[in-house]
Amino acid sequence: MFRILFTFKEAENYSRLVLGYTAALYLLLSYVLRCLWKNCLRKYFGGAEKRSLLIVTVSDIVDTVIDNIKNKNYGDYFVTGVCILDEKAKGRVIDGVTVVADEDDLVEYVCREWVDEVFINIPESEPYPAELLDKFIEMGVVVHMKLAKSQNLLGKKQFVEHLGTYTVLTTSINSVSRRQIILKRMMDIAGGLAGCIITGILCIFVAPAIYIQSPGQIFFKQTRVGKNGKMFQMYKFRSMYMDAEERKAELMKENRVQDGMMFKLDFDPRIIGSKKLPDGTIKKGVGNFIRDWSLDEFPQFLNVLKGVSGIIEPTKKRLDFTGFSLA
Repeated sequence: MFRILFTFKEAENYSRLVLGYTAALYLLLSYVLRCLWKNCLRKYFGGAEKRSLLIVTVSDIVDTVIDNIKNKNYGDYFVTGVCILDEKAKGRVIDGVTVVADEDDLVEYVCREWVDEVFINIPESEPYPAELLDKFIEMGVVVHMKLAKSQNLLGKKQFVEHLGTYTVLTTSINSVSRRQIILKRMMDIAGGLAGCIITGILCIFVAPAIYIQSPGQIFFKQTRVGKNGKMFQMYKFRSMYMDAEERKAELMKENRVQDGMMFKLDFDPRIIGSKKLPDGTIKKGVGNFIRDWSLDEFPQFLNVLKGVSGIIEPTKKRLDFTGFSLA
């Protein structure tokens, strides 16, 4: 603006005070927008929602590897733990990171806990753990291997990247480009918005029906396990009475799934409005209607919109393209 006024010799027609205010406002707005843009990038490309990284190494270099990853990964990763292959050190804490597994139970740990990616850094003198890495890749875990040690891995796609101060060969069972990630997230947002609108319309009818027969919260929130073992909060319309969890123990003897891995009843009195009549017939209520027509699932569109269902969070270069998910 100053250049335009100077070029056309119009500066005398404008207040210098206004020009000063304009410059100050421009600097303030530029700073605020820059901060918002950085927060947006962190959120959708690995900053705000950090990926969980498991370090696999040997005792001689474990301190150096942990220091490099913790202090020089620019906040991209949350180091969930370390595994030392050449000694039994489970439970030991090194530079604030816990040794969470030994070589014998490493695969079991990755199956059981939240692990998005694994970084393997072992010296040339140590044997190459090909079988171990193939198991990780088959499980859908992204594997980073120090480049000097890399050989043929099972993953179909491989990238040369930097992890801390290391140059690594990264491999995974599936991969997509940055453009595909953005398109995928746009689809999630569009579908999530449409689903949330439908959920809002349903809420006009479902919410009063739930509250009249069972006063309390309309929505049910529960922790579920998502991609790579990451925990997230799932939302549903509540179809059971408020004390459903407390009553589960007394009904356990009626569970028709013998091994106890699931809880299924022929008649569940915890469902809102469900009753067993004196003649033995079952009268269904609003809770049964919500379940039979899967109306309780619609609030999960909020998970899709937020990108926290455990499987639709974009990473920098890789994403398991599993399409829409309602948890």
